[in-house]
Amino acid sequence: HVQLVESGGGSVQPGGSLRLSCVASPLTVGSHCMGWFRQALGKEREGVASLGGDGTTRYADSVKGRFTITRDNAANTVYLQMNNLKVEDSAMYYCAAARAGHCLLLREWEYNVWGQGTQVTVS
Repeated sequence: HVQLVESGGGSVQPGGSLRLSCVASPLTVGSHCMGWFRQALGKEREGVASLGGDGTTRYADSVKGRFTITRDNAANTVYLQMNNLKVEDSAMYYCAAARAGHCLLLREWEYNVWGQGTQVTVS
């Protein structure tokens, strides 16, 4: 039973930073495309960032230059460092894993395993 467990969400003022973590088991994060998505109240879920097994990253235009996705293979954990947070970044953030090692288009259909989410509030 594959599990993704997110943590690190919270409340922060605009301009602040948070780091989200996603611990995977027993899936190996270095062998799969891993992504972060978010869903704000009343809006559709959108892709934020992805990290392929080859290290290739992709970011939504709205977070480029502010968010960074990384992984720690030894800890089997994927991170999302979020800097210069804006009010519009407020959302539930989800970690996701794809069957493939290579990431495609940062779309929901690429991913088959999802975490429960962690709330980020910027105000």
